[in-house]
Amino acid sequence: MRVVLSRILNWRPLPLVFAVLLGLCHSSGLWRLSYLTRFDQTLADTRLRVLAPGGSDPRIVIVDIDERSLAEVGRWPWGRDRMAALTHELFGRQGAAAVGFDLVFAEPDNSSGLPMLERLAQTDPVLAARMPMLRQSLDHDAALARALQSHNAVLGFYLSNAGGGVESGQLPAPVLPELDALPERLGITRWSGFSASLPSLAAAAPQAGFFNFLPDDDGLVRRVPLLAEHAGKRYPALSLAMLQAYTGRPDVRVQVARPAQVGGHAALTALVLGQGSQTLRIPVDPQAAVRVPFRGAGGRAGGSFEYLGAADVLAGRVPAAHLAGRLVLVGSSAPGMFDVQSTPVGLAFPGVEVHAHLLSGLLDGRVPNEPDWAPGFEIALLLACGAVLSVMLRRVRAGASMLLMLALVVAVLGLNIWLYVRHAWVLPLAATLFLLAVVHVTHMSLGYVREGRRRRLLTQMFGVYVPPERVAQMARDPRRFDMHAENRSLSIMFCDMRNFTAAAEALSPEALRELINRFFSEMTAEIRNQRGTLDKYIGDALMAFWGAPIDDPEHARHAVQAGLGMIARMAPLNRSLVSAGLPPISVGLGINTGWVCVGDMGSNVRRSYTVMGDPVNVASRIESLTRHYGVDLLVGEDTRLAAGDMLGEGGWVWVEVDRVRVKGKTQGVSLFTPVATVVADNITFKEEVRLWHLALTACRQQQWSLSETLLQSLMALADPASLTPHPVQGLGQQLAQRIAQHRLSPPPPDWDGTHAFDKK
Repeated sequence: MRVVLSRILNWRPLPLVFAVLLGLCHSSGLWRLSYLTRFDQTLADTRLRVLAPGGSDPRIVIVDIDERSLAEVGRWPWGRDRMAALTHELFGRQGAAAVGFDLVFAEPDNSSGLPMLERLAQTDPVLAARMPMLRQSLDHDAALARALQSHNAVLGFYLSNAGGGVESGQLPAPVLPELDALPERLGITRWSGFSASLPSLAAAAPQAGFFNFLPDDDGLVRRVPLLAEHAGKRYPALSLAMLQAYTGRPDVRVQVARPAQVGGHAALTALVLGQGSQTLRIPVDPQAAVRVPFRGAGGRAGGSFEYLGAADVLAGRVPAAHLAGRLVLVGSSAPGMFDVQSTPVGLAFPGVEVHAHLLSGLLDGRVPNEPDWAPGFEIALLLACGAVLSVMLRRVRAGASMLLMLALVVAVLGLNIWLYVRHAWVLPLAATLFLLAVVHVTHMSLGYVREGRRRRLLTQMFGVYVPPERVAQMARDPRRFDMHAENRSLSIMFCDMRNFTAAAEALSPEALRELINRFFSEMTAEIRNQRGTLDKYIGDALMAFWGAPIDDPEHARHAVQAGLGMIARMAPLNRSLVSAGLPPISVGLGINTGWVCVGDMGSNVRRSYTVMGDPVNVASRIESLTRHYGVDLLVGEDTRLAAGDMLGEGGWVWVEVDRVRVKGKTQGVSLFTPVATVVADNITFKEEVRLWHLALTACRQQQWSLSETLLQSLMALADPASLTPHPVQGLGQQLAQRIAQHRLSPPPPDWDGTHAFDKK
């Protein structure tokens, strides 16, 4: 079970599958996630603000009962005579096409004292005789009714579900009576009570609409229902009633979705006004609501609509016919009138202007709507993005995955915005962006973890082989380095500590361990200084190579430099050993270059990063010949060709030592030793090298006498004061002994001068 659980948790597509399933649950409605809903609202609000058309709609004017008007005319409510005068001005002198009142005239106006006069007239015959004339001038409600009559006026009313269904005033005639017989109810909002205008006013202006909003959970007004239901009847919103009055399309029809489209329940999809070519289709959601197409910020400063102070209209300060043919909404932006709403484009938005924005969108036939197929679209988008991610994330690296995510985000945002601009479709986007965000963060986090693990493994694998700074270089791009075996051209070195057997017999185990540790520390440090890779310690010897795991085009040169550096370290090391009571030691180094197999090799029990191949064996044989030739460093011909000459300080020149046939090889191997330029620049040494090369060539040509003569000249250059024989001098002595043997046992005529060590 633990193994299964571990495999499940380490399954790479798991975050993608989890995010897709979570997004599908949200989009399908099985499990609505509140934070995704809020995110969708935020995205829609941002899109609305960014893409708002701006500018002013000249068709609609707001007559504002603002604070200045209240200060001039008087506090609210104004007398109905004032409202009658305002109505006469709007329809008469101004010539407005339609006037909508974002107000309720629910109670009689008794401010004129007419009710008191009516009571007095019951006991006063003279007053009773004059009452008909007095009623004509003092009945302000009747005056407003006369002003409204025969004009395109739309009254407002308010629906509520509070107070036990209190009803006051008179509602307009309901719409859509054909829905009364529908066996199942639609999703239209239901209300139990209302507050409408007086019956006399309702009779004078039979067109009316409610001005309720549908605030979302965050309190913002984004939607307005175009239809509402009370007592089984349906009534239009103020903006819809204004549209009907202005366009002359009083009839309203509905379009209902097929049951299969909305989970088996019938729901509204659109309202239709008019017939034939004059048809206007308004998409709605299942609650018969529409999103308000805000043009911009609200209020006078917003500039979306012209604002006129009610006091200015009453006083005749607005030029005649200024409102001719225009739609007028009468409302208030004064804080004391309690008609200020919070919207996506403003937190203190006049309620009357919300209706103006909606009416403007209805007139243009362009109202943002969320189609009934929006959930299916989001599900398809989720699956498409999930499919792309599942294919691509396995093939790209971290940097490319960021570009992929950015491309997908730009693509889904661009598609969403294009559909909004082209078709006014408000499509959900939060679940898709959530999927991309979760997968991106998870992919980057897991990639970071895997990268860290890969770096740690890389450090563990190569930390014992290569210098720390080289490991750090490898860790910057660990994908390039692994332990898989491969063929490469490398330079291999074998290093042997001489006099180890004698030292081991004379030293205690603790002293011997200190000697070995100090020797290996000095040699390893020089190998690392020259970019080498330590392979292994073999008793009193070590093996190293250059050119892997990090490519090194100059691996042969670095190997030779390391060999010379290791030899240079022996003098100070021996001084410190002698001062510590330890015996001095010497070193023998053999270097060869060639194609080998390098990588992780071994058994199931133990493995190591090492090299294998014939050049490795040759390097070992070359190192063993350093004792025979009396030199500290020997290299094969391939190393000499790859490293070349290096002049100047720290450089070297090459001295050919011999051509030999080592054990296991049929071809001869030319051996060379590098000599530091500090020594090689000496005139005597140059002459010694010249004589040596001539003597060696004469020997290979079986010209024994000439070779001996040249060797005698070479020996004559020896420095008697030197305590140690010069390497070239030692080579000359060995060659003289070999010539003496050849005289006794001549080689075959086709001999090429190769010295055989097959039996050694």
